Amino acid sequence: MIQSENTNIRIRHLMLSRVAIVTVLLGIATFVEIKGEEFLPEISLFSFYIVVIAAYILSIVYYLILNLSPNLKITLYAQALCDVLLITALVYATGGIQSIYAVFYTIVIIYSVIFLGRRGGLIIASVSGIVYGGLLDLEYYKIMIPSYATIQNVSFSAGYVFLRIIIYIFSFYLVAILASFVVEQERKTRTLLEEKVTAFDQLDQLHRSIIESIDTGIVTINLLGQIISFNRAATEITGYSLMDVEGLNIVDIFPEYVQLHDKLNRTYDPDSQKNRVEMTLINKSDKSIILGCSISVLKDSSGKRIGNILVFQDLTEIKKMERHLEMNRRLAFVGEMAAGLAHEMRNPLASIGGSIQMLHKGLHLSLSDERLMQIIMRGKDQLESFMKDFLLLSRPTPGMHETFQVDEIIDDVLDAVRYVPDWRDQIEIAKSPTNRLEIFASKTEIRQLIWNLVMNAIQAMPDGGRVRVAARHATLKESIPGLEFEITDNGPGIAETDLGKIFEPFFTTKEKGTGLGLAIVNRIVDGYQGTILVDSVPGRGTTFIVRLPRNIQ
Repeated sequence: MIQSENTNIRIRHLMLSRVAIVTVLLGIATFVEIKGEEFLPEISLFSFYIVVIAAYILSIVYYLILNLSPNLKITLYAQALCDVLLITALVYATGGIQSIYAVFYTIVIIYSVIFLGRRGGLIIASVSGIVYGGLLDLEYYKIMIPSYATIQNVSFSAGYVFLRIIIYIFSFYLVAILASFVVEQERKTRTLLEEKVTAFDQLDQLHRSIIESIDTGIVTINLLGQIISFNRAATEITGYSLMDVEGLNIVDIFPEYVQLHDKLNRTYDPDSQKNRVEMTLINKSDKSIILGCSISVLKDSSGKRIGNILVFQDLTEIKKMERHLEMNRRLAFVGEMAAGLAHEMRNPLASIGGSIQMLHKGLHLSLSDERLMQIIMRGKDQLESFMKDFLLLSRPTPGMHETFQVDEIIDDVLDAVRYVPDWRDQIEIAKSPTNRLEIFASKTEIRQLIWNLVMNAIQAMPDGGRVRVAARHATLKESIPGLEFEITDNGPGIAETDLGKIFEPFFTTKEKGTGLGLAIVNRIVDGYQGTILVDSVPGRGTTFIVRLPRNIQ
């Protein structure tokens, strides 16, 4: 029945079709009249034109009623009944029994079935049969005589009239039944199709939801190497949206794709869990990231290959964690070695130092011997400093945690560094106001952290420069309150190739460095579950930013 959301549109199409048919008939009659052909007598043409004008007027009325009537079903019944009467008038105007326009009844019956269902079609078929049969009976009994028939003075037998009525009524019902069957089948087919479309849409939505929800980047590529899909995770990892990459060649975004594809083809093992390789990608922000990738064949429902699927994950943080774990493993090894080494070296070194000082007091040395004695004492002091750093690296510094102001530690460090051998008068130190910030931690470790970073900055500027020290409030992950220390210098900076190694024990680019200072800083920061960031531009300087929780447990 009338349930389709497109019913109003289809009714408007019906109205346009009615107007089109009437216009065609009007055009044919006018053309014949102009040509002078004997189409119908003048009085017949006059009636014909009246019927056509009535059809136009009714079409306008139908349109107005469609927009105003709240009951669409009644409106359609009214249209169908008026059309039946209009066709009856047309049949009467064009010859009655002889008229060829009785076939138009079937059009009304068909659209009645479409919009009103089988019952509506049978009702209109019955009305058409009654009206048409009544018209022919009235003509047969000379009650309504179409004197303008195409063939004048022709008498029709009762059998002929009765047979014509029966045939048309039978055809009306037959059309209604066949049309209802076709419409019902079409409706079932449409319903089934809608169900299939709905199921497909749900499946497609589920598929898209799964693809968009996972945290693994998925890119599909056609046989020409063009990107045809790019999921949410792929956008988050690379920074490129689907609009940025759709239709581009895969190598424009993933330059190593071809080598990756060839490598996987050579080493692919269906029974292996290691069909995965790594590649480096420069994302949209011009940052280098490491991806773990695998490639699969994309097939259609028939199993034919239609492209490839690139699946990848961002391994950059994992690689950093691996390097961090490796560093911790080395530190653990160094700690084990330091424990034994310190025990074996500190006592003999103290004995040597004490013995040299006693000998120095009882001897009268020449200037050259005095210089040699000073060299020995400096060597002893260097060994002691090295052993001290070695022990700081290998194990936490003993000390109670307490609440203190970071100004005290910073001022103490900045005063003390002016007396170290690496100090230069050309070095300028600036301290930003700290607003009396407090932290709960070990004074010894915080002092060691700031000392090593400031000393690292001073040693990086043998010809002088500027060091700036700042401390301020910071908010860590999960809204944990913290402090941020920032130590900046305008020295030569750190080469990009060395940035990943500066926290490794014994790695140094300085001639006299031990490579333990930044390793100790990293160990202290890790112990407090903080973070340390390095921003260095070769030729312009380096900035170290350390973030620690204010209440360190």
